[in-house]
Amino acid sequence: MQDRPRTSTDRTLLTGHAYRDDRPLTARQRLYDHQTPQYDLPVMVLEQAGHRTGVWADVGCGNGRYLQRIRTERPGVRTIGLDLSASMLTDLPGPVVCADAARLPLRSQSVQVVLAMHMLYHVDAPDRALAEAARVLDPDGILIASTNSRYDKAELDKWWAQAAADVLGTDTGPKRIKLSEHFPAEGAAEAVGAHFAKVDVITLNGLIEVNTPDPILNHYASYRAWSDEAGVPFEATLQRVAAVLSARLKDGPLRITTRQALIIGHRPAANGPQPATGQQTVSPEPA
Repeated sequence: MQDRPRTSTDRTLLTGHAYRDDRPLTARQRLYDHQTPQYDLPVMVLEQAGHRTGVWADVGCGNGRYLQRIRTERPGVRTIGLDLSASMLTDLPGPVVCADAARLPLRSQSVQVVLAMHMLYHVDAPDRALAEAARVLDPDGILIASTNSRYDKAELDKWWAQAAADVLGTDTGPKRIKLSEHFPAEGAAEAVGAHFAKVDVITLNGLIEVNTPDPILNHYASYRAWSDEAGVPFEATLQRVAAVLSARLKDGPLRITTRQALIIGHRPAANGPQPATGQQTVSPEPA
């Protein structure tokens, strides 16, 4: 089976459909309400940023989850939210700017913290966005980014493929749409290390457990904007996967393993790529 064309970076689709409002993004975020251990990513961002003040830029700020916490807990920080989707910014308190992560409207060395949380896989060339982050950061600045592993939520892959096969009447169905494959955790440290003198990686592994299929179905449905690329009738597969999950619940709760990573770039390289030298930090595997 041929790979589907990459649509995770299609700007018309992203701004006009996938992120026209925050409902799909919120549905994906809500699935983690059922995860153990719980990771409060905004708090982790604040911890990694340390006592830095000045300007913090949240690139790909989406529904403002990080902006809100930073503004509440670090009132002395000047925050700016940037996102490619103007409609996502409508209800966010300013300052916010509709901007491309690969062309930040910020002066060189004018920012102390750049966030790129679960968004670099939406950029055509993530390396350009990382170069821009390094450009706008001052010498003591820090980049905090996040993404998913290629093996994140493998159970969702299996359940969708089973449902898709049933709909198509085949032995094997196409895999589900996984946006983060364009910038997976497995290569993130190397990519960031091309622009920062030191890179740390914190792996965030967990276990989602639910007693109803609803949070999972909402998560699947949040990818409806990419339904033309699913390789299978989307709505029919969604209905079929609901039946698959309901049947599985007879054997106990539905469990999903999560594998994500927080990538921290220190000391932006002003004169071109630098090797990554940071030591990887790994969290315990979930019980």
